[in-house]
Amino acid sequence: MPLSEYEQRVLEQMERQLASDDPRLANTLTQRRRRPVVRFVLTGTGAVVGLLLLVLGAANSKPWLGAIGFVLMFASVALAFAMPRRSAGPQGVVGTDGKVHRPVRRSVSKQGFMARLEARWERRRDQGGR
Repeated sequence: MPLSEYEQRVLEQMERQLASDDPRLANTLTQRRRRPVVRFVLTGTGAVVGLLLLVLGAANSKPWLGAIGFVLMFASVALAFAMPRRSAGPQGVVGTDGKVHRPVRRSVSKQGFMARLEARWERRRDQGGR
């Protein structure tokens, strides 16, 4: 059953209010999550092929074929259980128009680990904290 015109206006008003009150939450809720189906199919296929090569190498007394199968099987399983890489920080900021905009990256993030630590140390020292 479709929403009435009043309900649609109330829902849009609630969405705008959420976006203005808590942009990070609104951004998190609006992101679509892809399911890594292709990744699991490829890694599963790689593990099965690797196991098949391992068995064929053992059955035909070809250790090099078994070693290739083992490496392929191990790499497939490791890839399946590895966490996918995600960019750190927010994916975007919800603007007043309700659209998600990419955040402006600071130059500090391009610096190395030690440079960021030194900058933090300097800020703490300037503030008088320990």
